[in-house]
Amino acid sequence: MATPTLEKTDAAPPAADHLVTVTFRIRRFNPEEGAEAVWQDFELRIDPKERVLDALHQIKWELDGTLTFRRSCAHGICGSDAMRINGKNRLACKTLIKDIADLKDGVGTKPVLVEPIKGMTVLKDLVVDMEPFFQAYRDVMPFLITKGNEPTRERLQSAADRERFDDTTKCILCAACTSSCPVFWNDGQYFGPAAIVNAHRFIFDSRDEGGEQRLEILNDRDGVWRCRTVFNCTDACPRGIEVTKAIQEVKKALITRRF
Repeated sequence: MATPTLEKTDAAPPAADHLVTVTFRIRRFNPEEGAEAVWQDFELRIDPKERVLDALHQIKWELDGTLTFRRSCAHGICGSDAMRINGKNRLACKTLIKDIADLKDGVGTKPVLVEPIKGMTVLKDLVVDMEPFFQAYRDVMPFLITKGNEPTRERLQSAADRERFDDTTKCILCAACTSSCPVFWNDGQYFGPAAIVNAHRFIFDSRDEGGEQRLEILNDRDGVWRCRTVFNCTDACPRGIEVTKAIQEVKKALITRRF
């Protein structure tokens, strides 16, 4: 009886190529080369499950080292990589290529547009001057204000009191909401949604005693009354904060003086 032998088989075929071809059209601005911004196209072979931030890294590391953008944690926490992607404010580190590229047979049929957020001075490429944004944030006193002697133990708060302002504690200061606001685009003095959200976080904190001061600041002509309730800010928030609702609650507190 013949000894059975294993039949030789061909090696398994290599895994199918999962990369796609996508063109990224980036708005470039270099103050040393002129006053006009220009669009520049970069064609990439990339995994569609990667993020726009990964595409920007690939462009910078492999194609054009002069491309300038901000990023830090790369996980949707620091808020530094907010930009306009296909006309909407998003975080580059949270936006998957497959969700914004119009793919057909492994090729993007349209370029992915990437540009800086609006309403702020562009310093270079995708980097804008955030100082006016942070100044508005500082102006609303985003810190706990209390009176009397320093306590000897932590200031306790009920779960219900904490829930009152829980939503607005999620702000990561990415400026996506503020730079989506048409009032902010046209009025450089407007505080903007993010500053009002951060004022809300302390106005409705039961441990805080500076609510009246913040309300007076926001009662200014450039405060909450400039809001036109178009909901752009709420739609743009990558953290899902109900920004417009928070602004309306601050308006109500200004009228009723109850918070």
